[in-house]
Amino acid sequence: MNVTDNFMSQNLMPQDLDLSFLYDIADGSTEFIVESIDMFLHHTPELLETITNGIANDDWTIVASASHKLKPNLGFFGMTQSQANIQEVELMAKAGAPDPALLRSKFEDVKAVVMDNIASLVLIKAEKEAEL
Repeated sequence: MNVTDNFMSQNLMPQDLDLSFLYDIADGSTEFIVESIDMFLHHTPELLETITNGIANDDWTIVASASHKLKPNLGFFGMTQSQANIQEVELMAKAGAPDPALLRSKFEDVKAVVMDNIASLVLIKAEKEAEL
């Protein structure tokens, strides 16, 4: 049993990660899956870092912009709860972060889940690359 099957069949998929959409649109193309995961692994940590720095500097414009860019990435990989939470971060930042502690807390929750999912995606990508 491979890592992907193990995650899927034993319901061990990390919280808020559902690759169903990716597999559906890949239409059997392992190369597409690998490339999509690779793009996510490249861009997502950069966006998380941008948001982290924006929060640290109270730069709500940057936080809102990077959160907006992160949203579709999370949706593509079935991270619907994280996508909803990052949208809340985006909206709070656009409003000037009236409650910065809440914004930080929501973002830290998203970041923790996404970082766990990144670790899983690294394994899935390596497994899929071995199939090529």
